[in-house]
Amino acid sequence: MSEVHYGGQAVIEGVMIRGARHMAVAVRKPSGEIVVHSEPLPSGIYNSPLGKLPLVRGLTMLWDTLVLGTRSLMYSADVALAEENVQFGGPMMWGTLLVSLAFGIGLFVLLPMLLVGLVDRYITVPLLSNLVEGLVRLLFFLAYLLAIRRLPDIRRVFAYHGAEHKAVNAYESGAPLTVEGIKSFPVAHTRCGTSFLLIVLVLFVLLSALLGRPPLAWRVLSRLALVPIVAALAYEFIKFTARHHDRPLVRFLLVPGLWLQQLTTQEPDDHMLEVSIAALQRVLAEDGAAA
Repeated sequence: MSEVHYGGQAVIEGVMIRGARHMAVAVRKPSGEIVVHSEPLPSGIYNSPLGKLPLVRGLTMLWDTLVLGTRSLMYSADVALAEENVQFGGPMMWGTLLVSLAFGIGLFVLLPMLLVGLVDRYITVPLLSNLVEGLVRLLFFLAYLLAIRRLPDIRRVFAYHGAEHKAVNAYESGAPLTVEGIKSFPVAHTRCGTSFLLIVLVLFVLLSALLGRPPLAWRVLSRLALVPIVAALAYEFIKFTARHHDRPLVRFLLVPGLWLQQLTTQEPDDHMLEVSIAALQRVLAEDGAAA
């Protein structure tokens, strides 16, 4: 098996897979046909010496994942809606990405801080104030996942999320990439983006707890400054656990993320598994890896 860590994300009626040098997104059209788009990954991010440095690589990979994920999501929406002249990317992508980033930072970073600020005068210990803020942030994240998973369209995306994990788990185990070959594999995966977000939030709580209780303006700036730092650290944690997942302590540390994936994955049907296989097989073919 290749040492490359293949992975991706679910999109609307499809799956995106990122490999060593290429990516592919497979989407099922309303007619039932599976459409697959693939292209090379930016070499400046994936192959440059700077992009491979610890901590720096986390930021560059995170940015590319956000851009690639947004492009894939918008492409899948157009294909799933049977739009004509579907393109992978475009000016609208950047607006969508900025709105998504603003929503995420506003909901999970700034709003918990402002809510705790309303009662902060009653909390005499700065460390306790920061820990309460972190707890509110974690509760917001869990509430958000519980709320969106009730939507039928989101549940289908979460089922494709499970299909993506099954395909990658099967490939990493050396199983045949067929519907029957991958069906028995779990819908959870140790390198899942859900686990990554949980690590980001936990690190955010731990680091912000050390910052004391500055004035509101500085508190806002400190939280914003922490975002890239905790993202880089979380990426290194994911890389470490991927290399040492067979160690008992590491497996114990992975348990919360694997548990949380129960909220963001569903058991896929055979048609969804076919889509995930199509995406992974295209990436393996483009990378020159054995399927």
